[in-house]
Amino acid sequence: KVLDASTLSFGTRVKWFGICFIAGIACSILGTALLWLPKGIKLFAVFYTLGNIAALASTCFLMGPLKQLKKMFEPTRLIATIVMLVNQILIPFIYFCSLPSFSMLF
Repeated sequence: KVLDASTLSFGTRVKWFGICFIAGIACSILGTALLWLPKGIKLFAVFYTLGNIAALASTCFLMGPLKQLKKMFEPTRLIATIVMLVNQILIPFIYFCSLPSFSMLF
């Protein structure tokens, strides 16, 4: 019964899904645009990572975080989930630690 009191209405879920999804796309596009500026590679890493996290969080509003995590770690999606999570960790690490030999991989 505690979960019933803390759930969001369908309208609220859709609204926050849209907000997070649009913010995620905007951050990803902004990061890609900043890539061409001097020292823009670090800004790219920040905005691209934030955009992906926001877009991923947007789906949590539709189905809930636990259901989202369960679906992400299903056997058919496990490899894709691991690759995505590793990239989300490595992209900022590589660009902020200035490892140019690895930056061409991502």
